[in-house]
Amino acid sequence: MSSSQNNTVEHEEYYVPEQSKLPIFASIGLFLTVWGAANWLNGSENGPMIFFGGSLMFAFVLWNWFSIVISENIQGLNSTQLKKSYVLGMAWFIFSEVMFFAAFFGALFYVRSLAGPWLAGEGDAGLGNHLIWPGYEHEWPVMTTPDMAANGEGATMRGPDQNMSNPGLANWFGWLPFWNTAILLTSSVTVHIAHGALKKDNRSQFNLWLGLTVVLGIAFIILQIEEYVHAYQEMGLTLESGIYGATFFLLTGFHGAHVTLGTFMLLVMFLRSVLKGHFKSDDHFGFESASWYWHFVDVVWVGLFLYVYVFG
Repeated sequence: MSSSQNNTVEHEEYYVPEQSKLPIFASIGLFLTVWGAANWLNGSENGPMIFFGGSLMFAFVLWNWFSIVISENIQGLNSTQLKKSYVLGMAWFIFSEVMFFAAFFGALFYVRSLAGPWLAGEGDAGLGNHLIWPGYEHEWPVMTTPDMAANGEGATMRGPDQNMSNPGLANWFGWLPFWNTAILLTSSVTVHIAHGALKKDNRSQFNLWLGLTVVLGIAFIILQIEEYVHAYQEMGLTLESGIYGATFFLLTGFHGAHVTLGTFMLLVMFLRSVLKGHFKSDDHFGFESASWYWHFVDVVWVGLFLYVYVFG
């Protein structure tokens, strides 16, 4: 018998959780949330009720699901291999979010650089369009829609009264997008400092910097709401104000939703640390994954700030 046959290879046990119905209920809750939001935007009276009902269901499922996962890790059931699968899962999730925003940035590029000029009759693809939309000259942001150029006061698709374009460097200190950018970039630094403190097992510094990050996230959301109120009430910039309004609110709105989610994730991590003493210097992937997500959200905002606001 060879020596290789005598060797005993030890394999790490891989913990497999019991079957659960939570994924099914999470899917139902998420479906109701999206369906309710769509109905709400289209003026349905039941839209808000469906949206908030689905959101509460989804939140309840996640609360229970994450509680189970946290309990399993505290009990030492999560093997090294299983923890690697968590890392891969979060990495793929963030990659899917990158593709999500890439689609919207791509749509904005298509409208600004291709479809808009074609409607104005430019290029071979726009041949004859000047007959359909007479008088339309493409510009971005689109303040005068093709419908307005062709039909004047009888147009049904109207552009905004004002836009969110760069007011000039000298006026940035009175420009909300600039302050939102400063807030998010600062929050990316504070969450990084918090991560460094946790690695050094400095609990007080970790809580301090993570708490500050949560405050900055909330500040961003408040300023974003203020910007939307200003746009709707004073600038005539809404979801219905042509393609500029639609792309502006889709990109900034979805990003705002991601900031809200990221802020909530970091708040939960903060409460876990302060109230439960969770996370160790060598075992804190729950917080680490939330910080990855936060950095991703910050990078997306930099792209939005440059492409939608500064050079928009």
